[in-house]
Amino acid sequence: MPGDGNGAYKAHEYHHLFAELGHSPAESRAKIEKAFQQLFHGDGQEERVYFETGANVNGPLAYITDWANNDARSEGMSYGMMIAVQLNKKREFDALWNWANTYMLITDEKNPSVGYFAWSMNTDGTPRATGAAPDGEEYFVMALYFAAHRWGNGRGIYNYQAEADKILRGMRHHPVLTATRPFRIHPDDPPFVAPDHPWPSPNNKRQAEEAAKSGNPLPSFRAPRDMAAQPQTIGPMVDEDHYMIRFVPNVDATFTDASYHLPAFYELWARWGPPEDSQFWAKAADVSRDMFSKVTGHETGLAPDRNNFDGTQVVHRDGTTTPFGYDSWRSVSNWSVDYSWWKKDARETGLSDRIQKFLYGQDIHSFADRYTLDGKALSMRHSVGMVATAAVGSLAATPGPIAKAFLEELWNTAVPSGEQRYYDGMLYVMSLMHCSGNFRIY
Repeated sequence: MPGDGNGAYKAHEYHHLFAELGHSPAESRAKIEKAFQQLFHGDGQEERVYFETGANVNGPLAYITDWANNDARSEGMSYGMMIAVQLNKKREFDALWNWANTYMLITDEKNPSVGYFAWSMNTDGTPRATGAAPDGEEYFVMALYFAAHRWGNGRGIYNYQAEADKILRGMRHHPVLTATRPFRIHPDDPPFVAPDHPWPSPNNKRQAEEAAKSGNPLPSFRAPRDMAAQPQTIGPMVDEDHYMIRFVPNVDATFTDASYHLPAFYELWARWGPPEDSQFWAKAADVSRDMFSKVTGHETGLAPDRNNFDGTQVVHRDGTTTPFGYDSWRSVSNWSVDYSWWKKDARETGLSDRIQKFLYGQDIHSFADRYTLDGKALSMRHSVGMVATAAVGSLAATPGPIAKAFLEELWNTAVPSGEQRYYDGMLYVMSLMHCSGNFRIY
């Protein structure tokens, strides 16, 4: 296909960045396997996030849990599947995919999100949310295509190619549907009604801890994506006019999240996905690359958690704009992997140089995990997940002492454990794979 770039897709070569530190490919693989075994099969209280929970007619069932919030999220389920296919762990992959289809897939025709995956579920399979989040769908699609190419297609839900095609078509062509609560995930479920008390949202516990330390307690707020006023109108996960992924598929949500933008994946979908959508995804890849340059801080390289489709900042009622937050950690990894696989936009080198230089100047061992885009720290916590994704920036960054320092920092960081091991851990193991050349296009 024209425009294949000059990266790993064309050359079939992946950079083993840890070699710059003197580590062999075998050492890197051993480090990744150790992280996988701890996070998937380690101690249930302190180490693992993967739990098998019986079986059904399709085989074993398993979920990935956010331990701090005691739920299973489409984000984490799809990350777990991606890790499993990259490491050739078919049992874990199939068990996660089975659980997602059994419990998360919305099948109630009265729910306007029908066909999507509910973004948050209790670990017993009952819903916490009845709406979807596109980052989960994106990783489901990519992991399924890789599984089809690595293992071949089976039957039913294990016809990976057909399942990926179905999700990808739905992301762009989902009908616009309106309904009011109560919603259901499946037609036989009891109705789900939003609670009248604060809901544990992503990283709410972490934010509350930081706010308490600063003396500025957080206001109560409910789960994002699913607590909107009635009625709700749900449509595609993409904005057709802007060629961009939405933050949520609610038609009134006219903004995006830079960390949802995955141009490295979009290029593959343009080649492997439904042919009628090929041009859309090829264009979306270019649009995402351009957006990264528009929305990041000019001096810091920090990307906002959310921004408008035109690249301007989302302005809140109090006049503040959306800062660099927990979602944002992923943005540097997204553009750096894109550069590694495709090398179509030299600006991505500048972006990685900028954010690594800024964080290095903040102290590579202790930089905060939330900032304003111009570099004012908004937390006192140093997070492993952010260390990991910043190290992936070295795939695109100019080789030198700063890029090497981030690789050393990741290599010397222990596998996350304890309460925050979910998000930190998933990003940690994927970042190890990226930096060692073991996260590949299958």
